[in-house]
Amino acid sequence: MYSDDPATTVRRLTALRGEHRDLDAMIARLVIDPGNDELELKRLKKRKLLLKDAIAQLESRLIPDLDA
Repeated sequence: MYSDDPATTVRRLTALRGEHRDLDAMIARLVIDPGNDELELKRLKKRKLLLKDAIAQLESRLIPDLDA
């Protein structure tokens, strides 16, 4: 799914981190809004968790394998 090129991985990581940060801000705004949409809030939190997993996976690709 993802390229093995480290530069491509770093660009993808940057994009995902930005989206994660934006979702975090959006969730924070929804939480303080008394008339918030609970279903939308759950969807955003789920998307944020999926992004976190994708970020962790890409970060692990940047760590070289050490066969010790």
